Amino acid sequence: MKVFRKLTVTALTAVIAVTAAFAGVAAAADSLKGKITVNGSTALLPLTLQAAKEFQKLHPKVKIAASGKGSVTGPQAVKKGIADIGACDWDASIDVPGFKAFEGQVANKVAVIPFATIVNKNVGVDNLTTEQLKGIYSGKITNWKEVGGADANIVVITRAFGSGTRVNYQAKALAGGDIVKKEKNYKETGSSGDMKTAVGTTPNAIGYIDLVYVTGSDIKAVKFNGVEATTDNVINGSYKIWAYGYYMTKGQPTGATKEFIEYVQSKKFQQGSLKKLKFIPIAAMQS
Repeated sequence: MKVFRKLTVTALTAVIAVTAAFAGVAAAADSLKGKITVNGSTALLPLTLQAAKEFQKLHPKVKIAASGKGSVTGPQAVKKGIADIGACDWDASIDVPGFKAFEGQVANKVAVIPFATIVNKNVGVDNLTTEQLKGIYSGKITNWKEVGGADANIVVITRAFGSGTRVNYQAKALAGGDIVKKEKNYKETGSSGDMKTAVGTTPNAIGYIDLVYVTGSDIKAVKFNGVEATTDNVINGSYKIWAYGYYMTKGQPTGATKEFIEYVQSKKFQQGSLKKLKFIPIAAMQS
């Protein structure tokens, strides 16, 4: 009996110690506080908003404000000191075509972004090659009948200069080909949401967008060189229009900003909400 009592006391003591340890961890987690401002990529905005929602539930004393106006505005905002994180669809710490490196900034890789060529629902074409897309965006191909569609003028919709989606689409879908501004049947948009709306409401329109925005019945994604725009095809290497997404910071991140970035990079978020949003975990492309 004495042995039983001794074991019971020992077990109870262990339970109390473990409970106290967990309470200490919870208290430490709840003590995290601060404000995080995220500017930049509209392609990454759905991911950032979802991550912010989850992170703020875990850390109620942290407030996150996120907005998107195009990738280049992310590192610009960090440089000016008006944002803690600059969401960008390229590594802005190094030179890329059209943009110089933002010195002193660190690129924190957070996601793989698949991009898709989209057309209005009335367009009968379901596949476009690299050469056909280069012809359309350079202005050499102007009618859908030239690529197997109906006899109708192609309305070209593109993103404004400074868009990370444009940078990646031009490099990978157009193989570095030009996007030529035209006087008619041409429009530039300022965000991924605006691109989706413009293509969806403009008959005979073509555009490009990241996969998370390909929803509804007004637009459809077309194949690229015969390959569907899917996350699986990006992972298996057959679909080529994709890029890494980054959170740019001024130097190495610290405090609540560091914790938030690490949450987005965590296995829980990468394998959960990030995949549901049609992004791809960074580990999937590094295995």
